[in-house]
Amino acid sequence: MSDIIALSLPFFGLIFLGFVAGKIVRLPEDGLAWLNIFVVYIALPALFFQIIAQTPLEELASPTFILVTTFSTLAVFVLAFGTGMLATRGNVSESTIQALGGSYSNIGYMGPGLTLAALGDSATVPTALIFCFDSILLFTLIPSCMSFGRGQHGGFLETLWSVFKKIILHPFILATIAGVIAAAVSFSAPQWVDQILNYLRNAAAPCALFAMGVSIALRAVKRFAPELPVLLLIKLVIHPALVFSLLSFVGGIQPAWMYTAALMAALPPAANVFVVARQYDTYVERASSIVMIGTIVSIVTVTGLLYLIASERLLPGMPWS
Repeated sequence: MSDIIALSLPFFGLIFLGFVAGKIVRLPEDGLAWLNIFVVYIALPALFFQIIAQTPLEELASPTFILVTTFSTLAVFVLAFGTGMLATRGNVSESTIQALGGSYSNIGYMGPGLTLAALGDSATVPTALIFCFDSILLFTLIPSCMSFGRGQHGGFLETLWSVFKKIILHPFILATIAGVIAAAVSFSAPQWVDQILNYLRNAAAPCALFAMGVSIALRAVKRFAPELPVLLLIKLVIHPALVFSLLSFVGGIQPAWMYTAALMAALPPAANVFVVARQYDTYVERASSIVMIGTIVSIVTVTGLLYLIASERLLPGMPWS
């Protein structure tokens, strides 16, 4: 157990340091811009590219894994959306943000740092695949649901095309595609380029987690959603249980990939839940509470999942129910 604590505390400690810095220094959130650019556009893409490029091509093709993990995210999205519809008495827009909070893991900032720290390089490919396909799913559903909820039927195809371009041009996805191409042609980067990639790879997780802590600190929480406990139960417990159970049921998936999927699903709601809520001016304060409280509660749930994995009490094929 001490090994698990030693792994998880530094991880969440970086978030806490960012949170404390954000509360003490009190700079505007705009001050995070360059750090976010470094993390999202340079450091994490370098991490994805370097490891995927060094992965045998046959390991990158896993349609079963992609289908199961994406279906699991869709299932909890629908469950959280239904919860929202009951809580808001049919408000589609607010229910959509709640569904995002119940299904959208912090797979960008927290995902790579946690899975690679816990499982090593074997977690990189499944982490990248989950990021790509969950992003495609959720950021297709969100504008579609919002358009329906607000009765905005004009320009629907244009909205979908805009979303498609944003997804395809996301640096994580571009880095993943570049890594797959490099693996296919057996590309080997010059030593000096590889060294730069190593520097960026090592900086990615600490910078991402610190930036996340600052972001949480700068977003005041004034309203707590009454449906918050149910949404966090869906996100932090049901989501990882579902994806691991389904992967165990279908079989043929490497244990490291199954553990990666469970860890990614167990992550708290992404900070982008708040960003999307603010973009649509819907459920803004309560979206902030979902992100903040979810991150705090995930200290317990993620640490517990890491313990189950490390102690071999969570084995492929074992039932969850």
